[in-house]
Formats: sequence, C-alpha cells, structure tokens
Amino acid sequence: MSLVQPGVMGIVNVTPDSFYDGGRHADAASAIAWGRRLIAEGADVLDVGGESSRPGAEPVGLDEELRRVLPVVAALAADARRAGGVRVSIDTMKPEVAAAAIEAGATMVNDVACRCAEVAAAHGAALVVMHLQGTPQTMQDDPRYADVVAEVYSFLADAAGAARAAGVEEVFVDPGIGFGKTAAHNLALLRALPELVSAGQPVIVGASRKAFLGRLAAPPGAPPLPADERLEASIAVAVHCLRAGAAMVRVHDVAATAQATRLLLREPARPPAMAG
Repeated sequence: MSLVQPGVMGIVNVTPDSFYDGGRHADAASAIAWGRRLIAEGADVLDVGGESSRPGAEPVGLDEELRRVLPVVAALAADARRAGGVRVSIDTMKPEVAAAAIEAGATMVNDVACRCAEVAAAHGAALVVMHLQGTPQTMQDDPRYADVVAEVYSFLADAAGAARAAGVEEVFVDPGIGFGKTAAHNLALLRALPELVSAGQPVIVGASRKAFLGRLAAPPGAPPLPADERLEASIAVAVHCLRAGAAMVRVHDVAATAQATRLLLREPARPPAMAG
C-alpha cells in the first residue's frame, strides 16, 4: 500500500451547543488556546466554526457568528503562519462569514451548505464542498435515498464542477457523514470511499465522535456509547478513510489521529515469501 501524505483537520468549535465539545471553547480565549494546542499536536488545518451543524441545531445570526469566529481566526492564522505548513479553515454556511474570515487570515472555506464558491474564488481560498440532505434542523428526521453512494457522489461531482467553474482552484469533497444519513447510509459511503477517491478530487471525511459510531461500537444489547467514549471508533474510521485514499480527516482528537496517521504511513512492507 502507498499513501500520499494525508492531513489532519482539527476542530475548533466556538459554540455553546456542538454535539461533543459545545461550550468548552465558546469564548475566544479558550478557542484560541485550544487551536494552539491542536497545532502543537500535529494539526495540518484548524477548522474554526461559530455555528453548530449538529442535528437539531438552531441557526445563529450573522452578527453573532462573526463575533464568535473572527478573533479566533485572526489569532490562529497568525499562529499558523509562524508554525509554517498549517492553515486555518472557516466552517460556515454563510458567504458573508466566509469572506470576513478570509480577510482575517483563513485560507480555506469548509462550505457545509455549498453556498460559498464565489467567495472562495474571489479570494483565492480553497473550498470544501459537502453533501447535506435537508438542514441541520431536519436532516436526521427520516433521510432516504434510492442509492446513497450514487446520489451523494453525483452531487459532489456537480458541486466540485460548479466550484471550479466559478474559479476555485483548490476543491475538496466531503460525503457528509451523518448529515442526513442513517448509520447504514454512513457505512455504505465509507465502504465505497475508494470510488469517491478515484474520481480525482481530494476527499475530506468527518466522522469523529458521531452518534452512529456510538451505536455501532457498543457491546451487543448495550446502549449506545456516549460521545466521550467514541475515541477508539473514531480512530478506526479515520484509519479506514486514510487507507482508502482520503486526503484529510476532520477530527476532535488530533494527537491520537496524528499518531495513527504516522504509524499508517510507516506500515511495513509484506515480508518476502518463504523459500519452499
């Protein structure tokens, strides 16, 4: 097996209501300190978000989202420049937030609603386009697909093509694990990940600590594991994604994922066959 050097995107949620770490870094000082820790732990990208996209999350107004993210982006962008090789991403559904964050130093837009291609193109930023069925408020009500792999991958091909047509030079695609998908849908997409990778666009996958992992990793007959007990499952999925050729995994646990990535890249060659 051979891998190009994959990346680890560390999550910096400047929110009170994200599903795993909501409230832990809701003020700018705490979020900046967290981002600096992720740089030290080996993050290649810091993904700063000021509006939760968990199932059922309520929208955040433009002014409030800007208030949350801009000081964090500005401080971490300065740290990223000093670190070298680290970049800051803005995780948003709003083009206005994307534009302001780029002005503050972000060089990537994690566009979970596919609304920011023109902004990314105008500023020369990288763009992540993600598949989402419905909205965060409705996406897990009753997600259905005739063929989840075909439908999601067709959507991403169209979204990436539209982004390139708008002038974006660096486009990533994200199948949107957990965004309007059941556990069965998520597993189907993860199994078919090599197919998405083979389409040619660099792939980002974010499955870290998500609820379907808690259900799948729980012992038979036991209740789902809570978010703070899903580390091992998250690492297992991250390794699967990297082995399948993903360019980057988006995670809460940077140190553990970076360690797993280093070991994966150093995987020893198969021993020679024994002479008969």
